[in-house]
Amino acid sequence: MNRTLWILQFLLALLFLFAGGVKLILPIEALTQQLPLPGPFLRFIAVCEVLGALGLILPGLLRIRPGLTPLAAAGLVIIMVGAVWVNVTYAEAILALIPLVVGILAAFVAYSRWRVAPLH
Repeated sequence: MNRTLWILQFLLALLFLFAGGVKLILPIEALTQQLPLPGPFLRFIAVCEVLGALGLILPGLLRIRPGLTPLAAAGLVIIMVGAVWVNVTYAEAILALIPLVVGILAAFVAYSRWRVAPLH
């Protein structure tokens, strides 16, 4: 179970590093054309995604405050709930499946690292 969780954490971290990195690099004008949200809020979400990605990997890897990993995963779940809502509200509902699945995987990591296979 521990190995499976590490693989899942690594893949989720890559996904969120990419998503957050793209939102940080793109000009705000390009971001607000794609999403009907304020630019500073999208930058905030980008920073949260990058920090969440780091929180999935670094505490367990460095063995410093490993209890932060389930908290990071839970924070990413909250972001994915928002992403599902934005997709259902402003885009096609079928597009909400991707953040829904990612959110479920992040919730699985949060629960498993908290109860099933803690990192300490």
